[in-house]
Amino acid sequence: MLTVLNAGRKYLGVESLAGRVFLTSGLGGMSGAQAKAAIICGCIGVIAEVSEEALKKRHQQGWLQEYTPDLDVLIARIREARAKKEVTSIGYLGNVVNVWERLVEEYESTGDLLVDLASDQTSCHNPFKGGYIPVSLSYAQSQELLAQDPTKLKPLVEESLRRQVLAINRLANAGLYFWDYGNAFLLEARRAGADVSGKQVAEGANTMFRYPSYVQDIMGDIFSLGFGPFRWVCTSGDPEDLQKTDLIAAEVLESICQEGIPERIRQQYTDNLRWIQQAGKHKMVVGSQARILYSDQEGRVRLALAFNQAVRTKHLKGPVVISRDHHDVSGTDSPYRETSNVYDGSAFTADMAVQNFVGDAFRGATWVSIHNGGGVGWGEVMNGGFGLVMDGTEDAAYRASLLLNWDVANGVARRAWSGNDNAEATITRSMTLDQRLKVTLPHHADQTLISRALDSA
Repeated sequence: MLTVLNAGRKYLGVESLAGRVFLTSGLGGMSGAQAKAAIICGCIGVIAEVSEEALKKRHQQGWLQEYTPDLDVLIARIREARAKKEVTSIGYLGNVVNVWERLVEEYESTGDLLVDLASDQTSCHNPFKGGYIPVSLSYAQSQELLAQDPTKLKPLVEESLRRQVLAINRLANAGLYFWDYGNAFLLEARRAGADVSGKQVAEGANTMFRYPSYVQDIMGDIFSLGFGPFRWVCTSGDPEDLQKTDLIAAEVLESICQEGIPERIRQQYTDNLRWIQQAGKHKMVVGSQARILYSDQEGRVRLALAFNQAVRTKHLKGPVVISRDHHDVSGTDSPYRETSNVYDGSAFTADMAVQNFVGDAFRGATWVSIHNGGGVGWGEVMNGGFGLVMDGTEDAAYRASLLLNWDVANGVARRAWSGNDNAEATITRSMTLDQRLKVTLPHHADQTLISRALDSA
């Protein structure tokens, strides 16, 4: 949701996405929430999915409002929804490459650019083992070939990636705004020979592409403000407890918004307040009674302490486990996603993941983890995670304060050292709010001196 909202602000210069179309693909695991995100953002979501089972599951859950296997019907519905400024999610049962190529045909024959924003959430971190279905095969045919002769699948996947990028490039030249969702789509497209390289690649910056990663261009500045996905799980398993934590979270965010905070931080809190106030009615829970919202260091501590107090007073039936997604301000080093906006040459190091893993352990986490893979694929990322049980005790409150302040500040400091202005302003503010926090700030060299030194070298 936040990615699409902020994409609208950055690319389209609008606060309202009414009548705007967001095209993407994937209704499976993590990608399944895209249809619901479109509704929450107030736009028209168009999501292609090759698996009939996955698509119908999301439709039955109520995440996907409508779907069609017919391209003609899809195009007609896009036109109708745009004209009426509907808020809807439209699924296409078929390959997204067919959608892209049909949109090019529509543009070339009518001059109508029917999509404003676009991305892709196919599992391109594992493209040759079922993560990306080539347009030349049906889903069933692809699964059969994968089982019988997987070596024949790779060239078909690469051809499909080249076709998809060709269509994206055509519409991007006409004004479409496309970004990479950190799923290795552009990385694999480049490996397949598709034209996705920007001019920086020729200069040796291998993480740069023609289209930005959403961390680089959309969410990176939000991470640098200290905002990232804070998660909690109600161990009672009772939906009533989750509803109560939603109300507690809304009260905490409203309280922070009423304080004298910088406007760029207030906007993030306001977006997340909008989300948490609507979360229950969107029926996002599919298993554990869990919730997630973006918050910064101050908000996470306040949320954790409020949950702990609710457990202590028996307002909640059981403890609450707090954690975060690996895709966060800190704890994950991934040059093609989480650290793709770190430009000082250190994007390929795994220092944040290791430091958070060790630092969270020493600050009282109930459990910690460090692992490879996730999102962008094995060998492309290191993740450090934690879990902390809020059981209503003073000890849990103390641990949460120590751990959450460290867990977020470590990542913000790292981003400040790489030259990010937002991160430097955020960590400076954090030190003002918490006198215990001492962070070495970067020294900014005189750019004129640097240029002179390089010219004379």
